[in-house]
Amino acid sequence: MNSSSILKTLNAVGALLTDSHIVYTSGKHGSMYVNKDALYPHTKETSELCHLFAEHFSHDHVDVVIAPALGGIILSQWTAHHLSQLTGREVLGLYAEKIEGTKDFVIKRGYDKLLAGKKTLILEDVLTTGGSVRKVVELVRALGGEVVGVGALCNRGGILPEDIGNVPQLFALVSITLDAWDLEDCPLCKQGVPINTSVGKGREFLKSNE
Repeated sequence: MNSSSILKTLNAVGALLTDSHIVYTSGKHGSMYVNKDALYPHTKETSELCHLFAEHFSHDHVDVVIAPALGGIILSQWTAHHLSQLTGREVLGLYAEKIEGTKDFVIKRGYDKLLAGKKTLILEDVLTTGGSVRKVVELVRALGGEVVGVGALCNRGGILPEDIGNVPQLFALVSITLDAWDLEDCPLCKQGVPINTSVGKGREFLKSNE
């Protein structure tokens, strides 16, 4: 499955939005959005995409797959499942969760004890700044895990391995460039195009500007 086929899959399940007016987490505005939440209810498509991660990393002797919650939990479970089947040995699927009220992550529920000395694959859905996955990379290393690489559904921020902790390899199923404008430069605002409140931070943006 090449990038074109992957984009077709994302588009078919409504995970690729174009010609909209999106407010991104960064506060910038744009016209395109990768809505990974639209993918996850479709188990066949999600499984197929995670199988691509498993194939790519099948020779890296992965012991553990971990991802930041929430969406990353699904990627972690499916990819660990496929890696287990491909390698003939159990690969664990774990997740890191946000510390309430912060942007930091913690690995708990006993999962922290499963990482020491283990070759670990870290997954992310959409890489924008790489901040979340970089924090998980740091956590895994602090707990004694060996990070073998990072996989992402979509690299939309032009993120490089050195941006996320100098990981040995970064594998994205698709890489796309999305225009992002500051509020004062947004052509969609100037044209009066309504802001999408279903995805991104549009609802919060409008509420803060009431």
